Amino acid sequence: MKFNNRNFLILTLGLVMGISISVGHSVLAERDKPTTTANSSLPLDELRAFAEVMNKIKSDYVEPVEDKVLLQNAIRGMLSGLDPHSAYLDAESFKDLQVSTTGEFGGLGIEVGMEDGFVKVISPIDDTPAQQAGIHAGDLIIRLDDTPVKGLALGEAVNRMRGKPGSEIILTVVREGEEKPLKFTLKRAVIKVNSVKGRTLEPGLGYVRISQFQSNTGENLTNFITKLKQENGDKLKGLVLDLRNNPGGVLNASVDVADAFLEKGLVVYTDGRLRDSHQKFNAKPVDVLKGAPLIVLINGGSASASEIVAGALQDHKRAILMGSKSFGKGSVQTVVPMDDGAALKITTARYYTPSGRSIQAEGITPDILLENVKVSPVDKPVMDALKEADLSGHLQNGTKPAEGAAKKPADAKSATTKDKDAKKEPEKLANTDYQLYEALNLLKGLVIMREKEL
Repeated sequence: MKFNNRNFLILTLGLVMGISISVGHSVLAERDKPTTTANSSLPLDELRAFAEVMNKIKSDYVEPVEDKVLLQNAIRGMLSGLDPHSAYLDAESFKDLQVSTTGEFGGLGIEVGMEDGFVKVISPIDDTPAQQAGIHAGDLIIRLDDTPVKGLALGEAVNRMRGKPGSEIILTVVREGEEKPLKFTLKRAVIKVNSVKGRTLEPGLGYVRISQFQSNTGENLTNFITKLKQENGDKLKGLVLDLRNNPGGVLNASVDVADAFLEKGLVVYTDGRLRDSHQKFNAKPVDVLKGAPLIVLINGGSASASEIVAGALQDHKRAILMGSKSFGKGSVQTVVPMDDGAALKITTARYYTPSGRSIQAEGITPDILLENVKVSPVDKPVMDALKEADLSGHLQNGTKPAEGAAKKPADAKSATTKDKDAKKEPEKLANTDYQLYEALNLLKGLVIMREKEL
């Protein structure tokens, strides 16, 4: 059946209005109407241009295209043109998003966005094929196997990176500081993200890494800190919280994590056009560390929910931030399910730190800037430096032991060996993770000062 332009325009207007009504119904069923509205009259000239383009595609394109495909592509275009984080999710993509927030999904383990038509790595997720292969935050993916990324929509690129666990894909990336593109062969896997992990660095000093904010991350964090306390005789003198290369995740989880270290006050607030986008999140009066010193590590891969936590703890002067400036994603996305199983992921608000700072496109600047460098041990001197005790005829120390003091153990050599073993961990840390090594040193200094004050 053949339509003239006028009839086709009327049909298209009806379709567009139908889409607007159905989307509006889905949104407003769960929200109040916006406090301010744009001009509600239909933009007839723009809709006429849309109808003409659609009609031309239907009549002249090299292959027939269904109306459903054209309209879905139009919806995708509307959302992708807003900002890098708004998107149309088909039923499969929506399901993947739901699964990823619970901690298990398939793929390579990369949080990505779009930049200049290429896929930009926001952060590789810990213990995933991407992280193990050496993909870095900030890498630009320019080719997937033999397919150039330029011209692909983000969703299409993501779908190409997904696949059957065990199958391989070659990523070609451009990395700052490298003269030519790098190629990585990755084997797809079922990604199981344990968002909270860590260990005791030294007696009384703990380390916790959060790789992603999932729905249960806050609870997992408090349980893990309880475990660290038990390992250290129910006393944790200080903690390093590692949020480096954490791409974010669930907003409420970030509030729970920041709340774990705060006793009162605002954690974060959001502001947007809808009434229910004006939200404030406050801390409850329980600090799991009971005021013990806290160091937070961030870098350019720390985004979204990570920045909420870092910003809140910095504003409340509850923690010292170390590392490099964070990513700068300060917007909130709301997922609105559609009747056909698809969903809209649309940016509905910006979020702000307790002091009113917007993180959007600015990021969080750490209190102590610290680049991620690698260090290696220097050669030991041929002979030790001369000391007073080495001089012939030197005076004895003369300090008298206090009454009741324990005698020096007979196996002094064994005790010295134990002391040396205790020093091995930070020495190795300096070589493997210099930023964490420096954070540990600062933490020890804060603990010493706190103990002197007490």
